[in-house]
Amino acid sequence: MGMTAAPLNRELIQRRTVLILAIGQVVGAFGTGAGFSMGSLMAAQLSGNPAFAGFAATASMLGAAVVSIPLARAASRWGRRPALTIGMCIAGAGSLIIVLAAVLLVFPLFLVGMFMLGSGSATNYQTRFAAADLASDRTRARDLSLVIWATTIGVVIGPNLATPGDALGHLLGLPALAGAFLIPTFAYIVGITFFNIGLRPDPLLVARSLETAEQRAIPTPKGGFRSALRILSANPVAAATVAVLALSNGVMVGVMGVTPVHLAMMDITLPLIGITVSMHTAGMYALSPIFGWLSDRFGRVTVIVAGEIVYGIALIINAVAAHNMAAVMVALTLLGIAWSMTTVAGSALLTESVDINQRTTVQGFSDSMMSYMGAVGAILAGLLLGGFGYGLLNVVTMASVVLSTGVILLVRRRPKAATL
Repeated sequence: MGMTAAPLNRELIQRRTVLILAIGQVVGAFGTGAGFSMGSLMAAQLSGNPAFAGFAATASMLGAAVVSIPLARAASRWGRRPALTIGMCIAGAGSLIIVLAAVLLVFPLFLVGMFMLGSGSATNYQTRFAAADLASDRTRARDLSLVIWATTIGVVIGPNLATPGDALGHLLGLPALAGAFLIPTFAYIVGITFFNIGLRPDPLLVARSLETAEQRAIPTPKGGFRSALRILSANPVAAATVAVLALSNGVMVGVMGVTPVHLAMMDITLPLIGITVSMHTAGMYALSPIFGWLSDRFGRVTVIVAGEIVYGIALIINAVAAHNMAAVMVALTLLGIAWSMTTVAGSALLTESVDINQRTTVQGFSDSMMSYMGAVGAILAGLLLGGFGYGLLNVVTMASVVLSTGVILLVRRRPKAATL
């Protein structure tokens, strides 16, 4: 096959792959953003209890956690294109189930739909790793950061599509809010089309075709928790990186998830709360190419540690100025920036710290742990907010930042330190 004939072909395939993945990330985020912006409202409406509003996000994060490993297995067996297609198909079906739940007024069915919609998040996570399959060591973080950056467009526009989606639902005779979940279905269909046309040849399969004889001798694991744990037990760098990615995501989701509630308790207006969330989201995605470049230039661990320091600053600001609106806005922006730094650098480090035949297994496990920790962080943050207040919540959360920093520094001088 000509695709492996020369290094130039690999570079051309990589550029095309990053472009297609970025487009898929945008439309995937359209669907996720539009759905999540209405999920909590529909949860409260169908359940008849505002206390159940948070169940929508929890169901979605658990869905992402459960689906991540099977999607990684699919990628390992068939390539990135089929895996990303399967993930988007599940998410699209989930959005249709949500519409059906709204018509039938069945809250448990709605939670099933949100659980399946979480597959969209799992798919978006996997796209960043797909961008790293053919990347060189000097551009790996930059390439995956460009795909992460593309999410900015989707998450900014997506929630704003909820209103026209709801209007479309009314035209079709659907209950209030249900029409907004038609948009994710269309968005995922577009994403599937782009992936199936553009990801030819498949980046993971090309990367494997370029393996050396020594690399081919390493068996491909079956996938799943046990396989991932076996790999990580023999690879301290990869294990530490998975821990940092999971813990950092737990911090971000936990604090961000309860901040709107805290601000509402301060009688802050909804527009200001919305601006705060937008600033946080911009911090998560808009600057990711800069952190990709910094990671390639100064090393993965350097950027990870810097990200943990930014996490610490954000939490300290929230702890000492919990009732200052301007301070909380700054802290939430820094929280998003810290997540971007650790996710970009950590994803690059995880990819290059394991052999190519083991990557999808470890990547799927890592994404699953990130989603599980996000769900746990959201639950614990809610309990801490209710029991002790917003300021103390941030103080307690600092323990996770200290643990992440210590773990990654402990392995800095381990084998493969050249990639750190």
